[in-house]
Amino acid sequence: MTATLTAVQGDITRERVDAIVNAANEALLPGGGVCGAIHRAAGPGLWEECRGIGRCDPGEAVLTGGYRLPAPHVIHTVGPIWEGGRFDEDATLASCYRASIALAQQHGLRSLAFPAISTGIYGFPAARAAPIAVAATREALASAPAVAEVRFVCFEAAILDLYRQALGEVRPAAGG
Repeated sequence: MTATLTAVQGDITRERVDAIVNAANEALLPGGGVCGAIHRAAGPGLWEECRGIGRCDPGEAVLTGGYRLPAPHVIHTVGPIWEGGRFDEDATLASCYRASIALAQQHGLRSLAFPAISTGIYGFPAARAAPIAVAATREALASAPAVAEVRFVCFEAAILDLYRQALGEVRPAAGG
C-alpha cells in the first residue's frame, strides 16, 4: 500500500493526525513561527518534556507527546539555517523528513503533518525546499510501511502552490 501525500493550507496545530512535525530549534525551546505556535497550542507540558530531552541536532528528530494538541504526538526536527547552500543545507533538510518518517515508522504512527521546515525564520528558499521535502518524503516512505498518510500543511497560499507543484498536482506558472 502506498502512502497518500497531500498539500493543504491551514494551521498545523489543528491537524488531526497521529503526529504533527515541529520545525524546532536545536535547544527544543518554544521559539517563534510554527514552533512557537505548536508550543502555545500544546501547553506547558510540551516544554517540560522538551527540557528533559535537552536538544536535537539539525537533520535529526525526536518524539514527544502532543499534550493539548489534537495530534497525540509531536515529532521535533531541526532544519538547516540557509546560508546560500554552502553548508549542505539541502541534505540536512532532506534528512529532517527522512528522520521524522523513520521515527513515525518506529512508533507505528500512521499519519503525519509537516510544516514547510526551515522556510520561515531559517530563510531556506521555499521554492527550493518544497521539491526536497516531497522527494525525501517519498524516498523515506519506501521504508515506512506503517505510515499511510503525509500532509504538507502550508500556512500561506504561495507556499501551498509550491508544495502542490512539487507533488505534481499543478503545473508551474508560465515563466516559472
